[in-house]
Formats: sequence, structure tokens, C-alpha cells
Amino acid sequence: MGVADLGLPVDVPSTALFTDHYELTMLQAALRAGTAGRRSVFEVFTRRLPDGRRYGVVAGTGRVLDAVENFRFDAGVLEFLRERRVVDEPTLEWLAGYRFGGDIWGYPEGEVYFPGSPIMRVEGSFGECVLLETVILSILNHDSAIAAAASRMSSAAQGRPLIEMGARRTHELAAVAASRAAYLGGFTSTSDLAAGFRYNIPTVGTSAHAFTLLHDSERDAFQAQVDSLGRDTTLLVDTYDVAEAVRTAVEIAGPELGSVRIDSGDLLLVAHRVRHQLDELGARDTGIIVTSDLDEYAIASLAAAPVDAYGVGTQLVTGSGHPTASMVYKLVARAESGDAGAPLVPVAKRSTGGKTSIGGRKWAARRLDADGVAEAEVVGTGPVPDALAGRQLLVELVKGGEVVAREPLDAARERHAAARADLPLSATQLSRGEPVLPTEYVHRGSGS
Repeated sequence: MGVADLGLPVDVPSTALFTDHYELTMLQAALRAGTAGRRSVFEVFTRRLPDGRRYGVVAGTGRVLDAVENFRFDAGVLEFLRERRVVDEPTLEWLAGYRFGGDIWGYPEGEVYFPGSPIMRVEGSFGECVLLETVILSILNHDSAIAAAASRMSSAAQGRPLIEMGARRTHELAAVAASRAAYLGGFTSTSDLAAGFRYNIPTVGTSAHAFTLLHDSERDAFQAQVDSLGRDTTLLVDTYDVAEAVRTAVEIAGPELGSVRIDSGDLLLVAHRVRHQLDELGARDTGIIVTSDLDEYAIASLAAAPVDAYGVGTQLVTGSGHPTASMVYKLVARAESGDAGAPLVPVAKRSTGGKTSIGGRKWAARRLDADGVAEAEVVGTGPVPDALAGRQLLVELVKGGEVVAREPLDAARERHAAARADLPLSATQLSRGEPVLPTEYVHRGSGS
């Protein structure tokens, strides 16, 4: 169990400034107007999946819970806001006592989602909920994009292990979050020690080309590594001549050599040649790991190759071409008045250009066909139909400001594998296509 699973603070004094300026100016105006205390319902959803994707993956929920717990306006933050004149003194006084005291429901981490799915629902006063928009979207958009790419790569790998090794290709803190999301999506290990420490993800690594170039010969480098790490280590064999390196590696480590890594060239061709050479040299149990700018398409193209594991960096931590999940955070219902028992009124944006939203406090359920395969994402307001009552997707995450659903990362990882297995087989196709499940809307009352 990592430090995040224990609910320890993030590495900043407060997450309160992980927000946009206008969240605070809206709060100030609402406080002055007397509407900041109105009961409100915000929902996170996406209007569309990235082009060609068949499903999305919910990731980052655990990090959202940590961020909400640490959303505090301490003295330093308040002084910054005062010096910059972001808000007035009455608003600063309100912020000084800020603690989110509402409720949060959401799809459990690792679950799949589709256009219109109410991925997260945040309920409370307008003032306390509106401040969380940016930090929630920042986390969910990044992590869900990485997890979706990881899930596609995991499907393409067909059970072969995947190593996340993209830390050097992104921001140092984003790299840790990306490793977490990748593990959730099906990767088995990471090269990033910070991710291993924080989230208890298995870490792996042996040597880079620099280690070989440091020594007077490749043989000297291999001997030094084997002497230090043992015969079951992984030797990098493409610094100079691959065939010569493989021969030298087996001479030094013997048939107990753990694996060789190939990081360049025509991976399909080179992998076949290396496998044949290893077998001829008696190293039949020595594995082959391939790296070098892989994505899900490259991994799928190597399905017939004698490859035992893949290492993926750049394409993974950038979402394989889709670095955001394009989620939004919208007010969908608010109380008629500031009275404690005032009923909710659905509200929705009605602009042109594809940015409309559907009002009302929503539930979601996944309908299965006669064979137990998912056939539709059903989203509605009001009472849940009896036939779908047992298939509801949202779970309670925060109740009265207290986190009630923190869980180990492995639980979310297992949930994702199960959720993906319940989808139609076409969900894992890499060819371009529409979402694998249609989203159906059911309106039964106001959803208050």
C-alpha cells in the first residue's frame, strides 16, 4: 500500500490554488448576491470520446479524493490572494474556513465510460462545489487519457507484460500520475521510482546504452552488469552489433540469462533473428523485451513476434495522440432558493456548436444482453427503472465531506480488467469506429 492509499497529503501545502481565477470571482459575486449557499449539483462528463476510441477509462478518482481533502486555503494562500486582489476581504474570510462538506458520487475507478456518462457528481452548496472544478478536471482528464491508452496497449499485448517507462517524456509530477494510470489500465510495472514509492507499483530497470559506452568493450559492460545484478538480468544488445552482443551475452551469463532488450531497428525482424540465435546458443528460456517508441499499433504488429514484454514511454504518457479525455464539469441542477428544503431545478447550457448539456441530477446503469454482454449505457433522471436497479454505476465517494470509498490501486486495476471483459469484443479493435456502446437517455421527473 502506497502513501496515497493511506490518504497522506500531496506534495504541496494545499491544492486550493489548483484552480482558475474565475472560480474565485464567481464565488465572490455569488456571496454578495446571496446565492453561494444554494444547493447545487455539478457533473463531470464528456460529450464525445477521442476520435476512433471505442470506450473511455475512469482514472484518477483516488487522486481526486486526496485533492479534495487537501483543498484548504492556508495563511500563505490567502495572503497571495490578498496581495493580488483576486477577491475581497469577505470572500477571503469565507475561504479561510473552507472545507468541502458535500457529497461526491462517481463511477468507481477503473470502470469504463461513454459519451454522456455522469462520471462524477459533486453535490453541495454552489460556493463549495464550484471551487473544485479545475482540480477535478485536471486530474480526471489527464489520468483517464493515459489509462485509456494503456488499456488499448494492454489489449494489443494479449497478456504479455508491459513496462511503463515514460517519465523522461513528460513533467516530473505528471509522470508519477501517468504511471499510476498506466498500471490501472493494464501495465505491470514502471521504471519510475517515485511512482513505485507513492503507489506501490512494481519497479524495474537495469541499464541504458550509456552503461555499455562507459566501458572499454561491450563484453566488459555485460560482465560488470552480470557480476552486479546476477545472470537473470536484462542485457541491452543493440548498442553496436545485435548478433555479436547476443553471442557475448550468452557467453557471459549462460543459458540462465534473464532477457535481452532491443531498442532500435526493425523490431519484428530483429526479434525473430534474436530468438533463433538464443535458441541455437541454448538460451531457450531467455526472454526478449522490445522498446523504441511503441504504441498500441506497433504492439499489435508484433503479436506474432517472439516478444516476451514491451516497454512503452512517449506514446503512453501522451495518451497515444489524445492527451486529454475532454471531460467537462457542468452545473446540472440547483435549488429553487436558498431554503434548506428547496427542490432542485434542472439547468443546462443551450448554446450552439456542440456544447449543449442535459440538465438534471443523473444516475447511470449498464444494460446487458441475454448473454451478459454490455449493450447500452443508460443515463437518466428521476427514479431508476427496476430492471436497471442492480446495474447502477455510480458509487458514493464522499459523504458529508468525508471520504468513504478510498481503495488500493490494485482494486481499480482489477475492476478495469473486469469492466473491459464485459464489453463487446469489438471494444478492443484498434480500427477507427464509434463508441462500442450507445448512450440512451431516460427522463423520469426532475431528478431532484
